[in-house]
Amino acid sequence: MFQEAAIRSRPPRRGAPATGVGTAFGTFGELLQGVLPEEGGDFLVTLPVARWTMATFRRGSASGEIEVRPERKTKALQLARMIADLVPAGSSGWPPGGVLTLSSVIPEGKGLASSSADLVATARAVGRALGVPMPPARIERLLARIEPTDGVLYPAIVAYHHRSVRLRAVLGSLPAMAVVGIDEGGSVDTVDFNRIPKPFTTADRHTYAGLLERLTVAVRGQDLAEVGRVATRSALMNQTLRHKASLEPMLDICREVGGLGVAVGHSGTTSGILLDATDPAYTRRVTAAAQACAELTRGGSGGEPGKGPSGGAGGVSVYRTLSFGTAPTRPALPELSALGEVP
Repeated sequence: MFQEAAIRSRPPRRGAPATGVGTAFGTFGELLQGVLPEEGGDFLVTLPVARWTMATFRRGSASGEIEVRPERKTKALQLARMIADLVPAGSSGWPPGGVLTLSSVIPEGKGLASSSADLVATARAVGRALGVPMPPARIERLLARIEPTDGVLYPAIVAYHHRSVRLRAVLGSLPAMAVVGIDEGGSVDTVDFNRIPKPFTTADRHTYAGLLERLTVAVRGQDLAEVGRVATRSALMNQTLRHKASLEPMLDICREVGGLGVAVGHSGTTSGILLDATDPAYTRRVTAAAQACAELTRGGSGGEPGKGPSGGAGGVSVYRTLSFGTAPTRPALPELSALGEVP
């Protein structure tokens, strides 16, 4: 049951700003994604990167309704209206409606959590403008009514049940990495992807449980090499669900440049080589990886000239992962609930 009676029974908090702003980071796909041997076992482990969405919500609009810009952001509009419905009508004297504006540098439909970042940033912005507190648990309850969601509302690497929109565990933080990524082109609808039956066997589910345990230990131990190995295994296992023609060539490049492993957008179109940004040879490795990936996207591995190996849009981007200092390493919410977002 959606428990928001306490909010409905009281007026909005006094002193709420006329305009609220919220931000949320994206991810480069996932370090791990699969299904565990339990009911509702679909899960992923986030790989936060320094790409952001910013939402601004200004109270009042000419139409008296809530509007969104750009207009295609219909899920964010739906969420803004849901939050506004929590405020008792006529209790504030505020002008009706509002204008929600979203600005993002996260590519859409690529498996980089663009939609999740839009929604989390929207919840924070609208909540601030209307005086409605938006801790992670409340955001999750709202988002569960809209679509499967990534774990980008937590400032840490987390294991997350994206289909049921709930936190499984906070794994912690890692030293900075770079991800040299390519895009095979096209886009993937997350909702449609999550409707696809998962053909994983019982043995596969137990394999995913073992990989999650390995990754948990690796994050806590700051073991980037093991993180890369788990990410690579997950990428390979995902080929049965979302095949990437670029994966094998990317694995070859990773070995050639001394990378940690390959991460993918399991429900998207991206593949990326993980590199330790603290490695003394980092500059040489990232340059070599970017050059080799550029050659790959130009058709050096069987694709059309100027396109990726699957005939996609091609292109090479370098992402920087986010580090969160001393993020908690146990499956608990209170401390993270207070943190909210990374400025």
